[in-house]
Amino acid sequence: MPGRVPAEDSVLAPFPAEARAVPAEAPVPVRVLVTGGSGFLGAEICRQLVARGTETVSLSRRPSAALTRLGVRQVHGDLTDPAAVDRALDGCDAVVHNAALAGAGGPPAPYWRTNVDGTRTVLDRCRRLGVRTLVHTSTASVAFRPGGLENADELLPRPGRYLAAYPHTKAVAETLVLNAHGPALATLALRPHIIWGPGDPHFLPALTRAVRRGRLVMPGDGANLVDTTHVRTAAHAHLLALDHLHRGRPVGGRAYFVAQGEPLPLRHVVGLLLAAAGVRAAWRPVPAGVAHAAAAVRETADRLLGSTGTHGLSRFLVAELVHPHWFDLTAARTRLGFTPPLGFADGVREAFEAAGRPASGADTLARLLPGPTPPSPPAHPAVTGTEKGTARP
Repeated sequence: MPGRVPAEDSVLAPFPAEARAVPAEAPVPVRVLVTGGSGFLGAEICRQLVARGTETVSLSRRPSAALTRLGVRQVHGDLTDPAAVDRALDGCDAVVHNAALAGAGGPPAPYWRTNVDGTRTVLDRCRRLGVRTLVHTSTASVAFRPGGLENADELLPRPGRYLAAYPHTKAVAETLVLNAHGPALATLALRPHIIWGPGDPHFLPALTRAVRRGRLVMPGDGANLVDTTHVRTAAHAHLLALDHLHRGRPVGGRAYFVAQGEPLPLRHVVGLLLAAAGVRAAWRPVPAGVAHAAAAVRETADRLLGSTGTHGLSRFLVAELVHPHWFDLTAARTRLGFTPPLGFADGVREAFEAAGRPASGADTLARLLPGPTPPSPPAHPAVTGTEKGTARP
């Protein structure tokens, strides 16, 4: 597979000066297709669309009882199958392309098939069937590089090379989407980061399994600041983007970071979420260099043995656990009107209550956390707000 990302001129280009010729009072989409609607974020996007009265269709591989209860029309099929995509797009005037294969490691071929070929198929069918609007779920990981990101914005060029197939293929897919933006099909991409919340099948379950197996050994000391995205916040951002784009506002052809806007030490994030799940765990740090070397050995062994797992120890995962990653959300706030509908502490409190644990426990922990105002970048970060001006305008 290629090692570099396609040209990203549309990613870094200035915001367009004018909107498409659509009245400002144009209605929101009437019927929306959500690819990956049976997944964690996709289901929440469907829920919020249905709650406001939007007719919603899901394209996914498996049926979902939750979507059936919501009244979502479900089409089952593969993203790379044009016929399945056409069935799902029937009558739709907008798409939230949320489906993807996510993981910290594993062989690249499945990622390329789902994330790149699938995205290419969806774009092609949208153009052929006259769909007007497409919002793409990208990931903040497309911008991540060893050394971390602090207060990074969308003008920061993406790294030329990646440590894993997931961010690499998502970067390629993002470029395809943004380069497709034009008068006939308006597109943009959102870059949420570490999505969590009720029903999370990835982040918290992986931590919980590691604790119960006695394997929660974390690279570094956990002091690195990271931002996260509650699933309701991520879905809310998608609906905002969908409406602005569909109404012809000058927001297309660009990527936007979205998150809680509350960078916190990683050990606090992990500790709070595990506590909400009723799991007690001590932070067992190991030197970052040791973890990186172990990950390199694991990746080599996986390649030699033909492992197909996607969530094992990897250099990409170690780098994300060791280094800071939080973002400047100004573009989403000013262009899309984005504001998180709940704070990090609110989400943790809800998690405690959902688990039948006293909310006072969450309140006590939440009082230990800093507020939502991001701290100033340190003097010598790998990428800071002061360096962002070196990117191409």
